[in-house]
Amino acid sequence: MYRIVTVCTGNICRSPMAELMLTHAFGRAGMANDVVVDSAGTTGGEVGRPIDERAATKLTELGIESHLHRARQFEPGWYRERDLILALDLDHYRVLRAGAPDDESRDRIHLLREFDPSTTDTDLEELGIYDPWYGDARDFDATWRMVDGAVEGVVRYVRHELDGGEPDA
Repeated sequence: MYRIVTVCTGNICRSPMAELMLTHAFGRAGMANDVVVDSAGTTGGEVGRPIDERAATKLTELGIESHLHRARQFEPGWYRERDLILALDLDHYRVLRAGAPDDESRDRIHLLREFDPSTTDTDLEELGIYDPWYGDARDFDATWRMVDGAVEGVVRYVRHELDGGEPDA
């Protein structure tokens, strides 16, 4: 089983949106039995809380259920238990890399938008997804667009990894 964790600050907006959108995409790709996606926050301030209702509304519009989500904090043991750690913004990326116990774990950490083909020539510093919590529905739409832009790239990457790193046919 290939394991992915998406990470933002409190695990109530960006990372659960990414988790559920990726889970949905892996299901559509016929990979639901091969890949599991979960999410967490870099902080524990929201632990136990449901997904932000604006994020839930956006996901519901897309036919993705989110009512079971409960926020939790990233656990150090996950560096070795997850095959891919996807940070949603630069501050999460930096916190995760700083906390990684070794180079192998650090190599598993990426910004989600690194997988968006439209950002290939974009500097890492510009690949973060800002926190929509401070905004309104338009900000959650923007978050959805940025996450959505990377989803198929993550699916392709994981398919390649599961195929043993062999080039796509």
